[in-house]
Formats: sequence, structure tokens, C-alpha cells
Amino acid sequence: MTAIYDRELPRNEANFAALSPLGFIERTAAIYPDRLAVVHGRGEQVLRQTWGQTYARCRQLASALSRAGIGKNDTVAVMLPNTPPMVEAHFGIPMAGAVLNALNTRLDPETIAFMLDHGEAKAVIVDPEFAPVMQKALALRECKAPLLLIDVEDPVYGEAALRLGQLSYDEFLAGGDPDFAWQGPADEWDAIALNYTSGTTGNPKGVVYHHRGAAVNAISNVLEWDMPKFAVYLWTLPMFHCNGWCFPWTVAARAGVNVCLRRVEPEAIFALMREHGVSHYCGAPIVHGMLVNAPEAMKAGLPAGVKAMVAGAAPPASMIEGMEKMGFDLTHVYGLTEVYGPATVCAKHEAWDALDIGERARLNARQGVRYHLQRDVRVLDPETMQPVPHDGETMGEIMFRGNIAMKGYLKNPKATEEAFAGGWFHSGDLAVQYPDGYIKIKDRSKDIIISGGENISSIEVEDVLYRHPDVLAAAVVARPDARWGETPCAFVELKAGAETTPEDIVAHCKKHLAGFKVPRAVVFGELPKTSTGKIQKFELRKQAGSAGAIDV
Repeated sequence: MTAIYDRELPRNEANFAALSPLGFIERTAAIYPDRLAVVHGRGEQVLRQTWGQTYARCRQLASALSRAGIGKNDTVAVMLPNTPPMVEAHFGIPMAGAVLNALNTRLDPETIAFMLDHGEAKAVIVDPEFAPVMQKALALRECKAPLLLIDVEDPVYGEAALRLGQLSYDEFLAGGDPDFAWQGPADEWDAIALNYTSGTTGNPKGVVYHHRGAAVNAISNVLEWDMPKFAVYLWTLPMFHCNGWCFPWTVAARAGVNVCLRRVEPEAIFALMREHGVSHYCGAPIVHGMLVNAPEAMKAGLPAGVKAMVAGAAPPASMIEGMEKMGFDLTHVYGLTEVYGPATVCAKHEAWDALDIGERARLNARQGVRYHLQRDVRVLDPETMQPVPHDGETMGEIMFRGNIAMKGYLKNPKATEEAFAGGWFHSGDLAVQYPDGYIKIKDRSKDIIISGGENISSIEVEDVLYRHPDVLAAAVVARPDARWGETPCAFVELKAGAETTPEDIVAHCKKHLAGFKVPRAVVFGELPKTSTGKIQKFELRKQAGSAGAIDV
């Protein structure tokens, strides 16, 4: 028999709407149309946009895309730095029903070409700084279907721009309607974004986000930081990275200010913090370390109580101490592209404040507990799918389940099925869980190197090394780096009689890899192997920080 609460109480337009972050900007523009939304540049070149203006431009973008025949489930790729068009893309593209593919601006043309083809991009919006790379990528595409190419013009860039398309971004927007009656998703499971992540083998995998996940992670950001209305957020974190950890949508929800930043440089960061009263920013450890180690004179007059969020390698005691000295409050989060960026947080307790810096660093180095609107995160035995003992010693795999998890990998059902085996998302990160429930990573089951917040596949680098005519065997592991957290270290076994130098190896890699993927150290010698000939990477990890690694 049907329960009374399941009878005659239907879902309808009056009592149910699909969750989407697009409603955040609609509400903010209606209530605070004259409040500052975006600021870009300094001095005479500064651009300021209110929320009313920004919402109108997002609707123009959606309208112009619709008039160009781009609609639901069409991919629109963007290769943009943290500038106003990138903010607008996070709303205008999905307002047209399309899917935003924010490309990593550090990648090589070959990888960009693969992503454009694999994601079946219908349009590309390009910043002038990255037009030369995009031009090469377009020439390498296997798919010959025409692309709508839109060139951004940015006076802040200040250099002559290579034009790839027939229209500039502003010209394209001018053809759109600022009052465009956009529609939210019919289903919150509809795709909102496509983000490529480095896998351990083969080509990058396309991670598909849904509207529901984007909305709830954006709200979780607000809750975790107790982020106030009108917060001033500095874009030190690339918006191409997990859609800026969903912060474009978070800032809109709080009617905050997006302080744009083309390049991450300490002097510019401190200047913008002072000028605009920045209250929040995020970044990989390298960004925070850069600020801590900047000259003291550069730090004068900073706003008090800036909240900073760090992900990637755990913050060391020196970083925590340096941030405290600047008056910054540092929060450590953990996540992956597949879980929209941060999905756990090392939630701090007041009692920790009384502890010495070493103990505080130990506690803050943990990856922590689940985000507010994530259903669950646990360390499970991947064989039995049972929780490991909360003893801080027994290893298992970090697994997630809930709202903050991807739809799956685009066109890769096998990888999707494996990632969600047993009803949990398998992170591939090995960890322990403490009696208080906090999680700490101990190792990675995947051979991924996290450098400056970006993932590098060791196998991808090894494939390039094997293309060198003098290389007999090669293996790449992470080497600790004070600035980047980790960098690739290449162990190379040369063919008999070869006279190749470390510099030759690096030069070879630079021809085939993005700069951040190129090994920073090269070690020559016979590689340790098992009786079956498998290279023993655990032995190489022990050597990675030794004097035998030649920096190049």
C-alpha cells in the first residue's frame, strides 16, 4: 500500500527546481545590481563591472551562442587566464545549455588538440596570450568540423594579438541580447562543465560535472569558510583548474568581488590585496610559499585576517608560521578533479591554537573530513570495501560518495565503471584514518606527480623519454621540491656506448611536453628491477631526493 506521504503530493514547478549555480548570479544581480562584481587591471587600464552589468554580459554571451546554433550539450572550449571573460564563461555558456570546457593554459598544442576533438568542441574562446598555442592545436586536430573561433581582446595583456577568428569577444557579445530569457537545466544531472585530468595511462580523461554538484560544492565553499556577503576574492587559483574549485559560482552566491589576475606574481598579488581589501584567495602550496618568502617590505599594509585555502601537498610548519606572521588564516583542503576540487577539509579546532607550531603543522597536514554537502568520505580496504581501523596506521584508499562527484568520464565507460566500483568513487590515494575521523594521505596508488597544484602523469613523461634514441629504460617519480611541492625526477638507463647528457634529455622532453611536465632532475644508471623485469619505483622514490639527482 502506498504511504500517505507518497500519495497526492506530486512534484511540480511550484515546489521543485533543479539545483544549478546559475541562479546565484540571477539573484545577486537582482538584489545588488550596482555592487562591484569584477575588477581587472590597475591604473588607467582598470575595468570595473557591477553585478548588473556582468549578468547582462553573461546573458548576451548565452544569446549569441544560441544564435550561432550552439545549445544543449554542445561543448564550448575556452583558453583564458583569470580575466572577466573567464568569469562570464562560467555563467553564459551553461545559460545557453552548453557545456564549458576550460582548457589548461599550460598544456602543449598536441594535448589541446586532443581535448578539442575528444570533447567535440563547437566553439573556442581564446585569450591573445594563448593564441599561438591554440593556432598550433587547431592545425593538429584530427576532426575537420569547423569551429566558431572568438578572440578576446585585453588591453591589460598589452601585446599585439594573433587573430584566429572573424569576431572579437566583444563583437560576438554585441550580437547577443542582454535580456536573453535563458532557461535553467531541466534536470540537475545535466552537464555543466568538462574538465580534463591527467590519467596514469594514455590520453587525459574528460571529467563531466553536473549542475547539482557545481551548486552544492559552491555552497560548501561558503559554509566551510563562513564566507561573508560581499567577500573580495582574489583569483590566484586558475579558473581552468576544476572550474576554480567552483569559486566563480561561490563568489556570485555571496555577491562578492572577483579580483582578476593574469599572472601569479607576489608584487601584483600584494598590491591588489591592499587596493581592494582582499578577504579570500586559494592556491597550490607554491602560491602561498611565494608570498611567505617575498621581501618583508612588499608585505606592508596588507589587510588583516585574509583567509587562504591551500590544496595539494600538506602545508609545512614554515608555511603555517609564515602565513600567521602575515596575519593570514590558512585552511587545508583536499580533493581531485573528479570531486569538483576540494571535497574534504582539515577543519580546525580552537584547542589547536594552544599547541606548538610543530604539533599544529602535524594536525593541519591531514586531509581532514568531508565537505559540508558531500555525503561521505572514508578510507576503505579496496579489496573488501570495508572501512580500515581508525588507528592512524592501517592503510586503505580514500573513497567518496555523494553529491560532489562527477557524472563520469566522457566516452570512457570502462574507466567510469572502475572509478565507481562498489558504489564509491575511488580516488586512488592511499591513506590512514585517525580516531577523530580525520584522513591523512600516505602514498598514491597512481603514479601521479602533483607539481604546483597540477597533475603530471609519470607514464606520459616516460613515454617521451623512451622516444630518445639513446634511452634503454626510463622511470619517472616525484621529487620533493620546496617551491613546487613536487617535480618530476627522471631515472634513465642509457644504451651501451651512449654519451647523452642530462641536458640532452631535458631538451628532448621540452620538444614534446608542456614545460611543467619536463623533468627537473635526471639520474643516469641501471634501474632496479624485479626478477620479472619490472622497474621498482619504490626504490627510485627513495633515491629521488639524493645527491645523485642532477638538476638541469
